[in-house]
Amino acid sequence: MKSGHSKVTVGKVIQYLVLILVFILLVGPFVWELSLSFKGKGDNVYAVPPYIIPKTPTWNNYLSVFRQVPVFRYMLNTVIVAILSIGGNVIFSTMAGYALGRLKWRGRNMLFTIFMGTMVIPVEGVVISQFLIVRSVGLQNTLLAVALPGMVGAVNILLMTNAFKGIPDELEEAAEVDGANLWQRFYRICVPQVKGTMTVVGIFAFVGAWNDFLWPLIVISDESNYTLTLGMNRLKGMFVSDPRLIAAGALVSLIPILVFFACFQRYFFRGLEQGGIKG
Repeated sequence: MKSGHSKVTVGKVIQYLVLILVFILLVGPFVWELSLSFKGKGDNVYAVPPYIIPKTPTWNNYLSVFRQVPVFRYMLNTVIVAILSIGGNVIFSTMAGYALGRLKWRGRNMLFTIFMGTMVIPVEGVVISQFLIVRSVGLQNTLLAVALPGMVGAVNILLMTNAFKGIPDELEEAAEVDGANLWQRFYRICVPQVKGTMTVVGIFAFVGAWNDFLWPLIVISDESNYTLTLGMNRLKGMFVSDPRLIAAGALVSLIPILVFFACFQRYFFRGLEQGGIKG
């Protein structure tokens, strides 16, 4: 009896140790950035061992970010890109997911396999061809060019396809018997069943568009069109960089994501739990 109880206790200890380790790995960098952003000139940011609580806390790092960088201008550009990305992913991924998950047509499985294959291709492998296409159509150095490659994602199509596959066939069959055409079945019958997954897709699209750095760096040359992550890179000087200022800038760009997720987290988890099935 004691041996069994001992095994359970050891298992619990190991489980909590693993959870604490994962928590430190995930939250630790954020806590360090937060601490660094409030450290003043009297704090040694390279101290060994490092310390979390600032000795001379100050807000000046955040004020310096807003003085040196037009944060609100860059934030507006990023919001425009994020809206385009969310709209494109929700609309086109939903339509593609319905076509792949509900309709029967020749070549569907092959096309689905191609979509899945694109998920393993790194962004760096296609960024040159994306830039050449954008430049050939005259969209270089525009916010539309920043948003365009991310307006449909293979992962989002996969999510929507699986969501539509989870809808019982009887719902569409009953609507078809009542005389509903394809678009009516899609919009009035199937879409309401996958609203949770559509919310998840929208959140993924927002986070991806807000955090993107490499593609805007390549396609944007005019500073007035910089996104927030790209604009914050101006805080890093060529010869001298203040880690306190960079940490404050990173947190300024992170705050909108935290606010957005805090507002929609219940829809996010509900969408993941539903898996595309309503009721």
